[in-house]
Amino acid sequence: MLYHDRIEIDPAVCSGKPVIRGTRILVTSILSQLATGESFDAVRKGFPGLVDDDIKAAIEFAKEPVEAAGITALRD
Repeated sequence: MLYHDRIEIDPAVCSGKPVIRGTRILVTSILSQLATGESFDAVRKGFPGLVDDDIKAAIEFAKEPVEAAGITALRD
């Protein structure tokens, strides 16, 4: 899946922060809920109209800069 069809960055919407296209649902809001252990179902319930592909797009969007960074090792 390509997130480009589902994520938009528009200076006129939420100060240019990434959102689900056509909404004011911040990508960071979705990621924060997932990071605390919320299920896709719980996230969808909190944002009516959100679908699994929107949540997957948010994850894919967040994944891209990490892959591009070329991280080779993490230390304790």
